[in-house]
Amino acid sequence: MADQATILLVDDTRTNIQLLAGCLKSQYRLKIAMGGQRCIELAQNPPLPDLILLDVIMPEMDGYQVCRQLKANPITKHIPIIFVTGRDSDEDEEFGLQLGAVDYITKPIRPAIVTARVSTQIQLKHQSDELRNMALHDQLTQLYNRHFLIESANNKLAHVERHGNELSVMMIDIDYFKHVNDEYGHHAGDEVLKGIAEVFKQNSRKEDVVARFGGEEFVILLEHCPLDFAMEKAELLRAKIEALKPSGITITASFGVAQLMEHELTFVDLLSRADAAVYKAKDQGRNQVVAAEVDVIGLELEKKIV
Repeated sequence: MADQATILLVDDTRTNIQLLAGCLKSQYRLKIAMGGQRCIELAQNPPLPDLILLDVIMPEMDGYQVCRQLKANPITKHIPIIFVTGRDSDEDEEFGLQLGAVDYITKPIRPAIVTARVSTQIQLKHQSDELRNMALHDQLTQLYNRHFLIESANNKLAHVERHGNELSVMMIDIDYFKHVNDEYGHHAGDEVLKGIAEVFKQNSRKEDVVARFGGEEFVILLEHCPLDFAMEKAELLRAKIEALKPSGITITASFGVAQLMEHELTFVDLLSRADAAVYKAKDQGRNQVVAAEVDVIGLELEKKIV
């Protein structure tokens, strides 16, 4: 995997960049920044770096300032940073590590040391990414899990408060799923869940958060999406699920859709109304999309989340 890793080299001296690039270009993809601000820009642009080699002494914005900003940004905070600098005192190294750097390489650059330490950090980054992915995803469907959904929802609510974006949520419950497990077995039930998850993946935008909420329940969080558009999308997904027939089994789902209202302060409030709409869809015969009532606040869902 090392040959697929991306490393961002940051130094205001071209000779130093050339020396580092000469050590690493045969094994890694390289991105180059000649200053701190450019480093911050490139670190947020795909492909995100797997590692940043960061000079300390630079004009306008030094490496310590750059490190602080990268570690404060949710997009870049998990990217490991190795300081590369002529400052070689114990105090300088300690300060750099306290800021969040994972290693400290002193100049003049020694190619064998650079390649060895970079290789170690790339391996650790891949292991860390794998563990983080497992912690945030449902292992059966590979959708996001409830923990990530709630964390993302809180972030999106903050965006809505600042920018006034529309935020809608779908709650989906597979109809008669217990009957599927009882009649066809749990393996068939797992195939049904994976097939439905694939429908959601193929019909979602990059900014949508699609999560398995638990059991046969799914939640899709849609920013920049008013209720009427969310209803249209829910109907599209409902029809695709009905036509899916995973393992030859006819499956339908009931959808509850809600848009965040001005008086709603928490994700629980929003999701409670979507949950109430799901129950209404089931009461009305299942396999349908129902918009949430504005004044419905379901208290039981808060217990489920906690």
